Amino acid sequence: MLLSVPARRRLGVSSGHAPLEIGPADPSAQSSARCLLLSRKPAFELSFWCGTCPFLFERKEGANETLSAGREPMKQLEGHLDVVDDSILKAFSPLLPQDEYLPLLLEVRPELVAPHGERDYFTHEQVATWGVDNFWGLPENPRSYYYRTFETSVGADGHLYEFVVPMVPPSWNDSVRVQHYVDLIRDGVTPTAVALSVLDVCQPATDGDDRDCYAHWGLSHFLLDGHHKLEAAAQSGASVQLLALVSSTGGLGGAEAVARLPELLARPRSARSAM
Repeated sequence: MLLSVPARRRLGVSSGHAPLEIGPADPSAQSSARCLLLSRKPAFELSFWCGTCPFLFERKEGANETLSAGREPMKQLEGHLDVVDDSILKAFSPLLPQDEYLPLLLEVRPELVAPHGERDYFTHEQVATWGVDNFWGLPENPRSYYYRTFETSVGADGHLYEFVVPMVPPSWNDSVRVQHYVDLIRDGVTPTAVALSVLDVCQPATDGDDRDCYAHWGLSHFLLDGHHKLEAAAQSGASVQLLALVSSTGGLGGAEAVARLPELLARPRSARSAM
């Protein structure tokens, strides 16, 4: 659920100096996988540049640490946010690649999903459109547990899927810290997480007679802070707030698609109905 839309902001640090970057896994290669890089190492392989290949976030060896490690939690993020002030944006700006960002304050109810599980997007909705991988004969594998939070129609030819992607597996979380947030949530407190968000819009180049072909709007929130909060909310069946810093140019959707997010995220939740 969309709570507020602060003004667009120029955030981040110049190329080569940000802990997180979005770009080719190997800049010297002519055709290199598009990745979210952490300390210049591939952390997640993302949807391929062409936009006709399947939507993707696949965990790589570089996704082996959180960005909030060793930091004291910001007091504002321990509870409900009414407004997003400059101090929060300034605190996370040094982690980001330089870009114009659309901050979105959301309320999400996370559902923990296992690869190839009953609720795995890659096994079900994606296969219905692209089929299985031609070489492996299997669905894409994110190689990571992740959270599903929201989906809605973008019309007959498109559907938005929203995901929260932890930088490390939930099994790496500190159980005592998770319980701290479980207790807060049970006491009526709604903590706030923060993410670098990327919108990829992917659609097959050709239609298949037996496939449900449409544009998949994949909104991926990569956690900058809040791994324990998301796990606690999923365990409790409760909601948390999420401050999503949506990159204007980092995704395949482009700035025009990003500009539509406030309206799309304010729509009622709805599952895809094959046309």
